[in-house]
Amino acid sequence: MKGKLLLPAVFVVTFALSRIPGLLPPNFSVAYAFAFCAGVYFPGALAWLLPLGVMLLTDVALNVFYYHEPPFALYLVLNYAVYALLIGLGKLVGRKASFFRLVLGGLAGAVVFYLVTNTLSWLQDSAYAKTIAGWIQALTLGRPDWHPTTWEMFRNTLLSGGLFTALFAAAAKLTAESPADKTAGARAPETKDETEAEPEEAKA
Repeated sequence: MKGKLLLPAVFVVTFALSRIPGLLPPNFSVAYAFAFCAGVYFPGALAWLLPLGVMLLTDVALNVFYYHEPPFALYLVLNYAVYALLIGLGKLVGRKASFFRLVLGGLAGAVVFYLVTNTLSWLQDSAYAKTIAGWIQALTLGRPDWHPTTWEMFRNTLLSGGLFTALFAAAAKLTAESPADKTAGARAPETKDETEAEPEEAKA
């Protein structure tokens, strides 16, 4: 029971704190690991509702109170679709995967986010030529007026995806129920002598 409540709380608090503007470098985000690990560790609808719901609430709060923009923007729908892919990837990997495989899954999720979002940027932004060279520019240097470059942002995406996946996987291991917890309160099976003694006592 402790792990069932504590682990989601660790995920949510870590993600929410990471969204404080200026706290982390650009694209060094907990979001990729949050979505992936939610798919790994949370059952059923909770795996989808918790990360996407917390992301929506924090996005609306930032837009209204910090950026002073409309509460919701269309581009967020695309972001959430990619996060849903990461949740699905986490479910595919599963909680029984080794620590090493989980970290690789978190890295893969970060790569997926990078490729999909920058490809969409290439398709939508008129600053990019709609050629292979323009696509490569979107994936590496980005627009000339952008800083940091797309490549530097990808580095941060990859590092944060691996780091926070490792931290979440470690937190999951620490908050998991031990065999002693699972059997606590369970009645020990009766021995043969005990079961045979009951009828004798009833006859007395």
